[in-house]
Amino acid sequence: MFEFKNHELAPGVEHAGVTYELKPCRDKANKPIDGLYNAWITLDNPDQLNSYTTDMVKGVILYFRKASEDRSVNAVVFTGSGSRAFCTGGNTKEYAEYYAGRPGEYARYMRLFNDMVSAILMCDKPVICRVNGMRIAGGQEIGMACDFTIASDLALFGQAGPKHGSAPDGGSTDFLALYVGAENAMVSCTLCETWSAHKALRLGLITQIVPALIVDGTFIPNPMVVTDTVLDPFGRMVHGEFKSGSDRAEAKAILKSGMVDLAHLDEEVEAFCTKLLYTMPGCMRKTIESVRKHKLEHWDRNKESNRSWLALNMMTEANAGFRAFNEGPRGNREVDFVDLRKRLAAGEAWGKELIEAVLPRSEEGSVA
Repeated sequence: MFEFKNHELAPGVEHAGVTYELKPCRDKANKPIDGLYNAWITLDNPDQLNSYTTDMVKGVILYFRKASEDRSVNAVVFTGSGSRAFCTGGNTKEYAEYYAGRPGEYARYMRLFNDMVSAILMCDKPVICRVNGMRIAGGQEIGMACDFTIASDLALFGQAGPKHGSAPDGGSTDFLALYVGAENAMVSCTLCETWSAHKALRLGLITQIVPALIVDGTFIPNPMVVTDTVLDPFGRMVHGEFKSGSDRAEAKAILKSGMVDLAHLDEEVEAFCTKLLYTMPGCMRKTIESVRKHKLEHWDRNKESNRSWLALNMMTEANAGFRAFNEGPRGNREVDFVDLRKRLAAGEAWGKELIEAVLPRSEEGSVA
């Protein structure tokens, strides 16, 4: 029997917060196949909405390399645990309590983050992002680095950058316009408003959506969004937009009465992996490499300068924004933007006093 060399960088090494599992591939009759697998890489930090810590980033890098090198792996499924989130980006608690005010340390962290995105883009196997809930901020960025996205129709997509003291320069400013066009990308990156899975599908951000809400024993579409293809009185597409007013209140009641079940999502992900299985492996590798070049062209051009800017920003707006999110009371986790802008316009310099002044306050008036 031919003896293969082991090309893994760190065989046997594990990192808390990320799991790696080989699941047997299935043939066209849905029967498991001996000796061929799909590798599932799962962000496992559900209590913090699968936000990635420094150690988790290391785990993602190693596991993508592991899957890439495994000759028995057909495809990679990248997902999060639970039903609330695929990933909501970097761990804000860690950002606020360790990296805020330490640009040198954050530059080291961003080296790891850049390597994580590159590990996804350089994986020799096709990568499916299984979106089981929110895909926000850095979660959106690592999700867009994947080749395909299959999502629960309850999922949410969006950015957090300018709202929380950063710029979405971990991939969104590189990738998003390639998916949805320059103006839609500009709206998402600047205003940080979330999109429903239905809207994300309509705009071309994702591959497929699957119902995940059971009400009275039946799967139904997300009741919070308009699922009919209609125009508003101004001729704008309404499909995928969130409902408002009394319609929204009624939809919330329906949502609350139902149960989230991701069985259909898993079935569709497995079926997609099977489609990928019935292709020539070498031709598949070359094809995904060629299509990914459009992302890599932007990513490789910008990632190092973005890393340096993001690190320096930890002294100013990121310091304030991440602390506000981490320390602010529920429902009030943003800085006082008006006060901040007025202080800067009056010539006040960035520093501890300015940051403390614009942090959100509790009802008692103290910094939370």
